[in-house]
Amino acid sequence: MTSTARPSPAHVLLLGFGAIGRQVALQLAPEREAGTVRVRAAERDVAASRHRALPGVELVTTGTDLDCLNWSDALAGADLVVECAGVAPAGQYGPAVIAAGTDLVLTSVGALADPDIARQLLAGPGRLWVTSGAIGGFDVLGAAADAGGLDQVRIRTTKLPASLLRPWMSATEQDELSALRTGDEPVTVFSGGPAEAIERFPANVNVAVGLAWATRGRPAAVGTETGGTARGADEVALLRRSLDRVRVELVADPSVERSRHEILAEGPAGRFELSFESAPSPENPKTSGLTALSVARTIREALERRPR
Repeated sequence: MTSTARPSPAHVLLLGFGAIGRQVALQLAPEREAGTVRVRAAERDVAASRHRALPGVELVTTGTDLDCLNWSDALAGADLVVECAGVAPAGQYGPAVIAAGTDLVLTSVGALADPDIARQLLAGPGRLWVTSGAIGGFDVLGAAADAGGLDQVRIRTTKLPASLLRPWMSATEQDELSALRTGDEPVTVFSGGPAEAIERFPANVNVAVGLAWATRGRPAAVGTETGGTARGADEVALLRRSLDRVRVELVADPSVERSRHEILAEGPAGRFELSFESAPSPENPKTSGLTALSVARTIREALERRPR
């Protein structure tokens, strides 16, 4: 009689346990309950996060900063790290994960707008997994871009005015946004490139950088003889050109019921128009509920492809 040994669970470390991190953990409930995935979550302030605790999800770190985390121990036991903490923490901690040889799922895709951070995240030896977040259609747009079939890529994101208020705005700008009421004409609050957009609105336009990533095109050298560092440099160069090509418009509309993202891409491959409206996250109405679903899907793909 032969016995079948149960495979050891994959260890997933979440960086951040806010609206997205908690929803990701909930989405992974089937794997957690089956014992195929073990989830830990590193949060800046564990004590303040106790009310979001989930059965079977271990909260790690104490104090008020992720710097308190014992990175050596945490990464040694992690098969996959999932960033759910925001653009700034992604840039601060993501490169260390990659450099340690651990795969990283990047939720705050806006971090790739910084060329130095992008270079580190793509340098290996860990693999970077980039989520699509609140938008999609990247298979079609990526195929067109790989063949050099896109000349223009634009995205218009429309949100409620309150979600676009930023501390750097003047008192007049903040008052004008706050005064908008249902039925008023929409107001364009930003028009430009993804790098500037993510600097000004880090919580709102990750999708724009994600679109630039998806339409960056294919590196010229893709053979196995191309080293990770060289391949990473090619990817960074392609991403920089794509960031320069993508145009972003951010609109405040007091009449919208859900955040809306409209993509228009044109070139020799054709004309592509895509529109997305996703329900808000039950954890935080300012966050798209689709983001956590996208992250969970990416986690499953990354775990399926990890070496056994």
